[in-house]
Amino acid sequence: MKVPKEINTYCPRCRTHTPHSVTSYKAGKRRALAQGERRYARKKKGYGSKRKPEQKRFAKVTKKQVLKLTCKKCGYTMHRKGIRLKKLEIVEVAKG
Repeated sequence: MKVPKEINTYCPRCRTHTPHSVTSYKAGKRRALAQGERRYARKKKGYGSKRKPEQKRFAKVTKKQVLKLTCKKCGYTMHRKGIRLKKLEIVEVAKG
């Protein structure tokens, strides 16, 4: 799916519709010392079987792509709910 590089949408901080730059959301690096990560490492540790059963076949073919919108006026960043896409392409839209 082709998405424009710039979208005019509502900004909660400006409280009006402003142009927003569009990028795709990417998850950050996981922190090794976070409580959940430590708990997960403890459960995995030691002898025995896997923590959870291994999935035999995939149920889904695509992942949900989340759009990251940044307001060009104030710099406020928000996420737009993800939709299932095989390919996300951010394109420059010609004006005129």
